[in-house]
Amino acid sequence: MKKSNDLSLPDFNAESVSHNDSPNESFSSVLDTRLSRRSVLRGGLASAAAAVFGSVGLSACGGGDDDDSASTPQAGATTEKLLGFQAVSKSLADTVVVPAGYTASVLYALGDPLRASTAAYKNDGTDTDFENRAGDHHDGMELYGLSSDGRPSTEIVDRGLLAINHEATTDERLSSHFLHVNGGTTTLPRPAAEIDKETAIHGISIIEVRKTANKWEYVQNSAFNSRLTALSDIEIAGPARGNALMVTKYSVNGTKTRGTLNNCGTGKTPWGTFLSGEENWFGYFVRGTTDDAARGNDKSVVSLRRYGRTQGQASRHGWESGGTDDKYARWNISKLGVSTNGSDDYRNEMNGMGYIIEVDPYDKSRSAKKRTALGRYAHESASFGKAVPGQPLAIYMGDDARNEYIYKFVSAATWTAADATPTDRMTTGDRFLDAGKLYVAKFNADGGGQWIELSITNPAIAAYATYAFADQADVVVNARLAGDAVGATKMDRPEWSGVNPLNGEIYFTLTNNSDRRVEPTTSSQRGVDSANPRAYTDVRGSTTQSGNVNGHILRVKEGPAGNSALTFTWDVYMFGAESAANPDLVNLSKLTGEQDFSSPDGLVFSPATGICWVQTDDGAYTDVTNCMMLAALPGQVGDGQKLTLNYTKTAGGTLAIDTYVGKNPTPETLKRFLVGTPGCEVTGLVETSDGKTMFVNIQHPGENTALANINDPSKYTSQWPGNAGYGAGRRPRSATIVITKNDGGRIGT
Repeated sequence: MKKSNDLSLPDFNAESVSHNDSPNESFSSVLDTRLSRRSVLRGGLASAAAAVFGSVGLSACGGGDDDDSASTPQAGATTEKLLGFQAVSKSLADTVVVPAGYTASVLYALGDPLRASTAAYKNDGTDTDFENRAGDHHDGMELYGLSSDGRPSTEIVDRGLLAINHEATTDERLSSHFLHVNGGTTTLPRPAAEIDKETAIHGISIIEVRKTANKWEYVQNSAFNSRLTALSDIEIAGPARGNALMVTKYSVNGTKTRGTLNNCGTGKTPWGTFLSGEENWFGYFVRGTTDDAARGNDKSVVSLRRYGRTQGQASRHGWESGGTDDKYARWNISKLGVSTNGSDDYRNEMNGMGYIIEVDPYDKSRSAKKRTALGRYAHESASFGKAVPGQPLAIYMGDDARNEYIYKFVSAATWTAADATPTDRMTTGDRFLDAGKLYVAKFNADGGGQWIELSITNPAIAAYATYAFADQADVVVNARLAGDAVGATKMDRPEWSGVNPLNGEIYFTLTNNSDRRVEPTTSSQRGVDSANPRAYTDVRGSTTQSGNVNGHILRVKEGPAGNSALTFTWDVYMFGAESAANPDLVNLSKLTGEQDFSSPDGLVFSPATGICWVQTDDGAYTDVTNCMMLAALPGQVGDGQKLTLNYTKTAGGTLAIDTYVGKNPTPETLKRFLVGTPGCEVTGLVETSDGKTMFVNIQHPGENTALANINDPSKYTSQWPGNAGYGAGRRPRSATIVITKNDGGRIGT
């Protein structure tokens, strides 16, 4: 999710860049007319929602139960007011700001050692042994309770395992400059030693954390500590396992691959494993300038282009230039061998990236698995619908790029109570994640929509002229092309998703879209429409930005069939905007100065309080404030009103766009809770089960520091967390922080 302001990104480093040239309808083509009877389609959960907006009992939002009685305090229970804290102000300071009455401290930062044998981090570019250190760009994470005898526990609140994604690394012109002594090499070929550091800081950390005498710390030499990197051996699972598309020199039978890349959002399975989404993996690979012809311009070229790899395009870090060793060669995905199946080169290597990966945090002896049934694209988080005995599970996911799609996976297996505490967690994952139906969303003009199955038996897929799908493995490996084939709706960068535990509605952050226009003038631009109604000019310092610059949050309500539903209804929960922006065209949610935000990205519901935590990854508003995290009390689909936006057209006349906005937030239902450091993204959030401890990640602080200033800390745009007294040196480091309330209460009350 790095650098959300898509205007500033080179093409190989842009999660926001669109590679979708399909003629599928965007919202602008399906939503010109808006439902007048919309309100009758909305289900009623008013009593439960009303309870959330006031004082609630300790049991009010626990467990995700739809029963309204859960909102009623039990006899003898202490009541507390959610969002009772004083909202924090905007900040450009080089510190993490939290409300009065709260304390934030650093827990685990880039380079921290996981083993007693690994030296303390010097933070001067000379450090090595990164396979046994914290990776970079801490992102999504989940917490797994740990009992005193080392067994899984849902009750323990002072000991656990944190599973943390390490998305990428702060870079400028190929090199990860804070990682190397003088900023690293910015020309090709690059030294193998630099590349080895960089591949090692990608991936996932599993670390033990413990609270002792009211202080949280990670346990440096815990037997549970482990790392997955860009070179770790990982199994291929699901429909694509053993398929011809997965054959490489490394795995001639197509059953495994090396490494996980650009790990962003997360998910926690109901059976206690960790899910990690591989997002912007395509930019790490390179193709030769004549590779299309070498492949005979076959259908693999169509797939590669659709996933952002045209021939001759530079790679993000030049890892292919490290030498002749196979670990460097695998980043060159040109057809170089003479085999017909790719078993003598890495022409198929990129097909092994772009999945949801499952890890058992309690057992590092078990191989991680890439769950191909959930589709291959720029994954963010994976959010589970409510687990109901006798029903299948549903997982909601977004593809983070302009004009990409929203997906749902429904398991073939049905849930039982015993599945929550299995003796073999990864085998349970096989059961629920390897077989099922993958769907893509199509949004309709009447405020409803359909989940369209991506199956080789779907006539639209079987007969798709642009790409000839061979089998179901081909469909999931090329899920974007399958979405094109069935006419899925192009969306504005679907990032994290979250399921409201109170009513089961699903929220998707749509971060921004620089291609949105009132009157498009190029083929890549999209017109304004009901669900994406804003196109405006935003000024950041001396820079002018256009489009839907500040993003919004969409929410979806499934049909009566719940997880298995093939239809849904939707509306816009909130629009990001500056408080002073035009209230008729931009600040449609009427945000105040204590609430305004831009580019929503991370989104997590607290299972303890039901608070919806919204995190930002912004490049549009950072002249006014650093990125932030807000606490919101969610309502329900359809709780707001219809608005009509009137735009003046170039040739005269007006363009009227109807849209539906959720109930406007008040100072009691949306507050700014945290502001991060300069250059950072606030991302990743998890709480202890009692809601009294929160873990949050501060990613890439100071990332816009110029490479020329690498040895002059006075010119760093951030010196955090060194300036907060954590660790050696002043080079900025991504880090996990711990937030607690000074009175011992629950976070957000």
